[in-house]
Amino acid sequence: MQGVKKIKVEALRLGMHLVRFEGAWLASPFWTSRFLIDSPDDLRTARASGLRECWIDTTLGCDVADEAVLPTEAASAPAVWPAAPQQSPVRPVANAKSVSFTEELQNASRLCKTARQSIVAMFSHARIGKAVDMAVCTSLVHEIVSSVERHPGALISLSRLKADDDYTYMHSVAVCALMVALAQSMKQSVAEVQQAGLGGLLHDIGKARIPIEILNKPSSLSDEEFLTVKRHPQHGYDALHGGGASEHVRQICLHHHERMDGRGYPHGQSGEQIPLLARMAAVCDVYDAVTSNRPYKTGWDPADALAKMISWKGHFDPTVLAAFIDVVGIYPTGSLVRLKSGRLAVVVEQNKAILTKPVIKVFYCASEQRALEPELVDLSRDADDAITGIEDRALWPPSVIEKMWAGSLAH
Repeated sequence: MQGVKKIKVEALRLGMHLVRFEGAWLASPFWTSRFLIDSPDDLRTARASGLRECWIDTTLGCDVADEAVLPTEAASAPAVWPAAPQQSPVRPVANAKSVSFTEELQNASRLCKTARQSIVAMFSHARIGKAVDMAVCTSLVHEIVSSVERHPGALISLSRLKADDDYTYMHSVAVCALMVALAQSMKQSVAEVQQAGLGGLLHDIGKARIPIEILNKPSSLSDEEFLTVKRHPQHGYDALHGGGASEHVRQICLHHHERMDGRGYPHGQSGEQIPLLARMAAVCDVYDAVTSNRPYKTGWDPADALAKMISWKGHFDPTVLAAFIDVVGIYPTGSLVRLKSGRLAVVVEQNKAILTKPVIKVFYCASEQRALEPELVDLSRDADDAITGIEDRALWPPSVIEKMWAGSLAH
């Protein structure tokens, strides 16, 4: 019996071609999928994973005895296992159970750690010319979509917290989460949401071709170095050729630095010449970039970043930017704000019914210049206080602000 079949993990042998494990992708002990088990270490890792069942492709590797094959439902055992995302069935997540911000923050923290490992490996493979594993990317995007469905603010907010050497990798997670939430806000289909997420995850894969010393340079780039960096959209588009990525995803890689006024790169496209998904990626990419702390600059306050982005006439699609603000809020999570009462607070969670009245954590009395015991306040239920403006966060260590909303998860 030739083809893809499900077997017990204990039946795996050297020479078999593993397609995937049965169960949640995050439980897999390997970052990639669809590879030949030719290493005793990989075989031991698979057997020690705690997973019970997996799929193998006998057209690409060794077979097993018929009695070792597990019975499967017709829908779960395709004749040819799909490798490309546009061929794979997209799993709907509209019925995902909503959870509290705090609960999803814990889930998002675990997802960020696992995603980082996968994206580091993905970039490492891309640097040496290996193809991107689209099956892994598709599974990771599904996990991100599920997190956004449970609570859109948690992963979007948490992914902004990046260690200095993590920026390139976690920026991919952040943009993916933002793209997913934005696509859902714009009422795009399940398949379109998946493509938006894939494009966000892979939008900077071309940076794998840029020297590390330029990407991590702790000071301003020279003109020549900047020209080198500006080649990454084309590098990304080329890297995804023939690897199973859809043209929609490749267009996001190629055009996420274009501007509505035609002053972007690499092709100087303008207006609706720029694909919609690329216009969306432009907003998500810039927002995460300017609000993230880097070795050479402190990230902008999220609310201040939105105000500046709105002021950049000709840069972004106004309709997309308006939808984006609806996703992250007028005062996004992590914003440092001043209240009518003279107190300072950090925005903790959005109130979708009234964007100007989020849930905040008050921690300082500016008039008396003294710290307060941190207190959660839902401004939609407090008629006596309100946000009067954005506070200058340059006076506060980023860790202090992050601790107010992310608690022990901040790093």
